[in-house]
Amino acid sequence: MKTLKNWGFHSRDDATVTLDLEAGRRLRVAVLEQDLFRVSLIGANGWRQGRTWSIAPDADVPFEGRDRDLNCGFSCPGYQFAEEDGALIIQTEALRLLIRAPLQLIWQARIDGEWRVFATDRPTGAYMAGTRDHSHAHFLLRESSEQVYGLGEKTGDLERSGRRFEMRNLDAMGYDAESTDPLYKHIPFTMTRTRNAGSWSIFYDNLASCWFDLGNELDNYHRPYRAYRAQDGDLDYYMSWSPDLAGLTRRQAWLTGGTAFPPRWSLGYSGSTMSYTDAPDAQDQVSGFLDRITEHDLPCDSFQMSSGYTSIGDKRYVFNWNTEKFPDIDAMAAQYGERQVHLIANIKPCLLQDHPRYAEAMEAGLFVRDSESDAPERSVFWDDEGSHLDFTNPDTVEWWKSNIATQLLAHGIGSTWNDNNEYEIWDGAARCHGFGDPIEIGLIRPLMPVLMTRASRDAQIAHAPATRPYLISRSGAPGIQRYAQTWTGDNRTDWKTIRYNTRMGLGLSMSGIFNIGHDVGGFSGPRPEPELFLRWVQNGIFHPRFTIHSWNDDGTVNEPWMYPEILPQIRAALDLRYRLIPYLYSALYQAVVDHQPMLRPTLMDHENDPRCFEESDDFLLGRDLLVATVMERGATERRVWLPDNGTGWYDFHSQTWHAPGQSITLPVTLDTIPLFVRAGAVLPLSAGAKRAASEADPNRSLAIFPAQGTFCDHALLYEDDGVDARALDGAHWLLDVQVNGSEDAIDLTLTASGDWLPQWQKLTVTLPASETRVLRINGVETDHILASKVPHAEH
Repeated sequence: MKTLKNWGFHSRDDATVTLDLEAGRRLRVAVLEQDLFRVSLIGANGWRQGRTWSIAPDADVPFEGRDRDLNCGFSCPGYQFAEEDGALIIQTEALRLLIRAPLQLIWQARIDGEWRVFATDRPTGAYMAGTRDHSHAHFLLRESSEQVYGLGEKTGDLERSGRRFEMRNLDAMGYDAESTDPLYKHIPFTMTRTRNAGSWSIFYDNLASCWFDLGNELDNYHRPYRAYRAQDGDLDYYMSWSPDLAGLTRRQAWLTGGTAFPPRWSLGYSGSTMSYTDAPDAQDQVSGFLDRITEHDLPCDSFQMSSGYTSIGDKRYVFNWNTEKFPDIDAMAAQYGERQVHLIANIKPCLLQDHPRYAEAMEAGLFVRDSESDAPERSVFWDDEGSHLDFTNPDTVEWWKSNIATQLLAHGIGSTWNDNNEYEIWDGAARCHGFGDPIEIGLIRPLMPVLMTRASRDAQIAHAPATRPYLISRSGAPGIQRYAQTWTGDNRTDWKTIRYNTRMGLGLSMSGIFNIGHDVGGFSGPRPEPELFLRWVQNGIFHPRFTIHSWNDDGTVNEPWMYPEILPQIRAALDLRYRLIPYLYSALYQAVVDHQPMLRPTLMDHENDPRCFEESDDFLLGRDLLVATVMERGATERRVWLPDNGTGWYDFHSQTWHAPGQSITLPVTLDTIPLFVRAGAVLPLSAGAKRAASEADPNRSLAIFPAQGTFCDHALLYEDDGVDARALDGAHWLLDVQVNGSEDAIDLTLTASGDWLPQWQKLTVTLPASETRVLRINGVETDHILASKVPHAEH
């Protein structure tokens, strides 16, 4: 690669400044928001890939992608432009960019009335471009004190500095959650916290395989640096600044299109295992799951049906029902429908070479094509070779949607599990249709699972337009969260996996992908011992996706009842999950409308507390719950740092108040699920239900955990019928909760809005037993029970 050094001013307009570089290249700076700039390196022949599927600040992108030259959806606020001491200056109210020679960008933020540098390109060569290929690189200076977060689904510690990471989607079954890299997803986004200049993020809008070196590499000819290198595509990045990390997470979620709003039932327990559908009597096994959850008095809302239903021998053939194992599909689906437990079917985007419909798909031109012929590409897939479907071909999209409709939806299976969609095609020049403008697969591998999932979603919406669809996808890129929930793939059964999966989930959440979870109990490897399984369940209930799933080496199945001696504790954990559904659903609503992460590291809400920046097993669920589950074998105590929030924390179970900014040690048994509530919070809770659906959850309470002395705080309770596609357009009930405390009283002010009314007629308000202050609700002193018909009275 050649270092790009020389530049000259070319032109500017209301939103952009363009520079001439060497060999006909150009560098374009776009001012998108006061605190968001875009920098694009454009080759002499234009963009390498002229469309993006990641950037969607105002609306979803067209299926065929968004023109990369567009800046629609941004306010483009204007800027000041000057030339000073040989440097160009581009400035808004919040940011200032200096461009120096040799080519170097220096970024400053206005903090307390002065400009402070927060990021600087490496002065000894910041930009490199391939002369014989389309590779490129970007180098920035690295400060020893900086803390780096993001990159989505990555193993190891949450803070990323000093390490090297690769973005190259792989089917990494049995990965080590502490060290394996790469994994399933492509999230080229980092956030950096500086010592005294706030925090900044950089998002490289490129879907080609790439590498991030965050200080692992040293070179004596340069000051300490960090590097982004890509083997293809365009160097096109978005630079944002915020006084805190939370602002950068919200910005990234907004920039890439926000979060899908799935049905309420998706927050319930979802059963799954490969064993049931692999069994010769698979239909009986899947149907029997319903009887067992009833027998053991366990709540459940869905079952994720693994791909064994498509088997011929030991192989998998998407959309091919094995009618010997499933002799009456409709009857099985009807059983689930009667119990109101939703079926979710596994689907895969590759047809094995002996698939009964391979010739049909080949003749229709539905596959990605070989780089040297018009034949379908063939890659290793599930112990054979197969060809991957090309979702940049409209004919493929329609074929896929038609098969979902006829093979799944028509049978009463309403949701899809989009799996094994990493697109491990190593012929980088294999050709995709590109919606009429061919694209090499090496440019868009991570896009294929996004388009696959979008096509699945469109099929589900066409079948049931009045309801919100639920989907899950294993692989993807920024934008996958617009369509589906995701999870961290085929983890390995090990004690450390609980710890590092938790950090992987927080990394995804900090990167703008909020609706996530893990395979509870471990997917691959040995059967979990009873204590490990219990601790995994006790941790899993606090993630948006709560699914127990497995393919154990010894043929056993991870099920809630697999160890009778701990079944009471498993049941208690699931019951706690269902008590929290109103809080979880309100947090999901805030993730959708306000880009607030559901899961967050404690540092995100407590940047004032240095202890929160130490690696920790603790995390926040929403703003108000501090989760500190047990992750050590044989533990008899759990040490918890209570972040310095200024108001303190309550033990959720005992309702004991603890001062903030201290470490406490709790005695723990197998029954213990350490959970704390932020003092000042108001938690919406259920009295308990066996399903998460609104109609099955008739009781509601507001649990006030007041701060001491004078305080004011705020909460939201969001309700709808759980499925209505019009929910965000008004078919909901939103309760705004204001709480104010004085020395002698606690005042709760409730204001409802929306065009829908909940079925429950009574809202119970509770306080800790130790609280002696008078409670007033909307100005009326009360005995903590709000009168019936509150939804109607306040509507």
